[in-house]
Amino acid sequence: MLKRFLPNDYVNSIHNITPTMLKRHGIKGVITDLDNTLVAWDEPNATQEVVEWIETLRHHNIQVVIISNNNESRVSSFSLPLDVPFISKARKPMQHAFKKARRNMGLNRQDIAVVGDQVLTDVFGGNRAHYHTILVVPIVKTDGFFTRFNRLVERRLLKYFRRKGYLNWED
Repeated sequence: MLKRFLPNDYVNSIHNITPTMLKRHGIKGVITDLDNTLVAWDEPNATQEVVEWIETLRHHNIQVVIISNNNESRVSSFSLPLDVPFISKARKPMQHAFKKARRNMGLNRQDIAVVGDQVLTDVFGGNRAHYHTILVVPIVKTDGFFTRFNRLVERRLLKYFRRKGYLNWED
């Protein structure tokens, strides 16, 4: 059961996720979280580095969809300038948003990677949907109210996975 919380890959930043890495796994589409994955949770706009990362993926014919548990105003104001499809109020780890993103991309499960900073929402939801999951280190150490609770549980899971030798990054 706990293996459902274990990511397939883990990286320090989205910038470590390259088209070469994705293509090695047969990935043609990326479903990515927004807050603390692409930018800090309180940062309203994409950085130039995020814009370049998304453009690099597009250049290599890798589709990108942003799904977030945040509200439509937050997610649309971030996504629309980038011309990236999005799903807000996703209610991750529930499956509806993951399935909707896959249908919108027109891809099979094995062609999709889920990228996010939270084990309980992004990794668990992606694993339940049978996608390749990539956990990134959160951009900032601060979180919104509900995420702080998730981080308590997450730290215990990550500590367990490190002890078992499944992960080797540090908090």
